[in-house]
Amino acid sequence: MDTDRLIMRRWRESDREPFAAMNADPEVMEHFPSPLTRAESDAFVDKIEWGFGEYGFSLWALEVRETGDFIGFAGLILQTFEAPFTPAVEVGWRLARHAWGHGYASEAGARALEYGFTEAGLEEIVSMTAVRNVRSRAVMERLGMTRDPADDFAHSRLPEAHPLRPHVLYRLRRDRFSTPLR
Repeated sequence: MDTDRLIMRRWRESDREPFAAMNADPEVMEHFPSPLTRAESDAFVDKIEWGFGEYGFSLWALEVRETGDFIGFAGLILQTFEAPFTPAVEVGWRLARHAWGHGYASEAGARALEYGFTEAGLEEIVSMTAVRNVRSRAVMERLGMTRDPADDFAHSRLPEAHPLRPHVLYRLRRDRFSTPLR
């Protein structure tokens, strides 16, 4: 799967080391409970790859077409944690710091949405993040996703007083999806 500037592909063994470095970066993981250890990062890659076999989609590894550099992931993941809107398929992304500010998340997110609606036949795709994650919220809005404050929620996998527990939810229905950013 491709965009103009990115190759969205299945994971390679060689992706594990830069992915682990990215997941250990406190700035990249600012809106997650904590950075990941190498073992946690590798287990996440295994879960991602399992998703491809189970659902036909998951989080694709992102490679910059021009350089071949691995820069993170974007794609679709089934969310089943306890919340009023789950189970739901989420579009998500995580990029290495050096890849921020280039529009890669929007570009890959749009391609993932296109895949979800046209190839996977999904009727709705959601995206969520901690309230204070303004960068990801801006991507969701660029993708045409909308937020109803009534859908905001406290993430059930985080403790009651955790500062990341308050989350916003964005949605996009297939009939509201337009041509992706490329």
